[in-house]
Amino acid sequence: PEPGRCAFFVERKKRFCKMIPAPGRRFCGEHGQQETENDRKRIPCPLDPKHTVYEDQLQKHLKKCNSREKPKPVYFVQDINAGFKDVAEIPENQVPISSLCKEELENLIIKLKKAINGLDLCLKEQILSHQALQEALNDPKNGESAFKHLKQQASILGNMEKLHLLGPGRCFVEFGAGRGKLSHWVDVALQNVENVQFLLVERATTRFKVDGKHKRRDSVFERLQVDIQHLCLKKVPILEKKKLPVVGIGKHLCGAATDLALRCLVESYTACCDEEKEEPAPKCSRTYKTEVADNESNRDDCKPVAGIVIALCCHHKCDWTHYVGREFFKSVGLGPVEFHYFQRMSSWATCGMRETTIKASTSEESEDQTNDKDDNEQTPSKTESGSDTLQGILTVEERKEIGGLCKQLIDHGRIEYLQQRGYRATLQYYTEPAVSLENVLLTAVPSSSLIPEPT
Repeated sequence: PEPGRCAFFVERKKRFCKMIPAPGRRFCGEHGQQETENDRKRIPCPLDPKHTVYEDQLQKHLKKCNSREKPKPVYFVQDINAGFKDVAEIPENQVPISSLCKEELENLIIKLKKAINGLDLCLKEQILSHQALQEALNDPKNGESAFKHLKQQASILGNMEKLHLLGPGRCFVEFGAGRGKLSHWVDVALQNVENVQFLLVERATTRFKVDGKHKRRDSVFERLQVDIQHLCLKKVPILEKKKLPVVGIGKHLCGAATDLALRCLVESYTACCDEEKEEPAPKCSRTYKTEVADNESNRDDCKPVAGIVIALCCHHKCDWTHYVGREFFKSVGLGPVEFHYFQRMSSWATCGMRETTIKASTSEESEDQTNDKDDNEQTPSKTESGSDTLQGILTVEERKEIGGLCKQLIDHGRIEYLQQRGYRATLQYYTEPAVSLENVLLTAVPSSSLIPEPT
């Protein structure tokens, strides 16, 4: 062993332990049981068996172990955004797509095309940019992957600006924040704006966060480490105190996380704010007040949610339990069984199947899957993206087309959900497929807003 290091040889790593033992001891605390003069026994920690603890100090260790369950934050409300789970609706055993016979697959495609018949699924291309990112976009030091992310972020900010969502007196809530880059660029775009807050929602601990780059005194950044499913925005102290209008944002919010975020904003948070309106509330500042037409009711004078801008992705990770468009699916004669297959078939749009005579079932990864670790995208399984059994039924192009229709159908359910709750919601292509195959942006503003209708 190296001088001053533990004398225990780690067989699995074929080297000595590198920990520093206490003065006068040959072994570290983890391997102290090797000392013959010490008969104290070490046992695996019941909270995390990856480390051990002295048996006679177990109770003391459990009180400070890093793996112990942490106290829930005040804004944690169990399953507040989860939706309603009807156990009777969801079949216990779902047959994978690869096990479907030709007739069953054809029937699913017929149902899909019947459901989308008459729907306006023609998405406009609205690829914009924003001055805040021009310097970074022109920086030759950025590689191809970084350049693609910057183009997406610039377009998202451009669409936010077009909807008049980049302004003072707002709280921007970034769902699935990851490193927090989208909030960072919004902050840069609002460098001369006062009274701005950012809430970065991310359930996992994140490395290489860009939070340290936020130097402005006028903006406040706070991270909420919580699953969106359990997030009650109303109970976040900073929102409870200032009650600023919220703008929900997200870049590639994965699968069911989009539905959880929409329900978090449109149902749980809005409902809580509406309850407060029973008491007289102070008028909104003109800097961020949502203007309304004369014939609108006073209830819309200060919308708690000023807007929603979310770049969608990973429809194959959607879940019927959390899906906000269940009523729409039922209205077109579809249910959980069809949703189960459509959400898996949606992966065909971005992954497809390579035209090769050797391995026809090999999936192609999208640009985001190979380059974008922040977007939490994962490659669909072989069952989801297809298999050799489909080769004689559908061509590569047919699979891509059907996958695209599945994604549009799922997204249309989200649009109808927002429209029924008083929002003007739209879908548009916000970047080129060469930049990201997941290139659809969902935007929504209150219907009472005087923002001009898109032409």
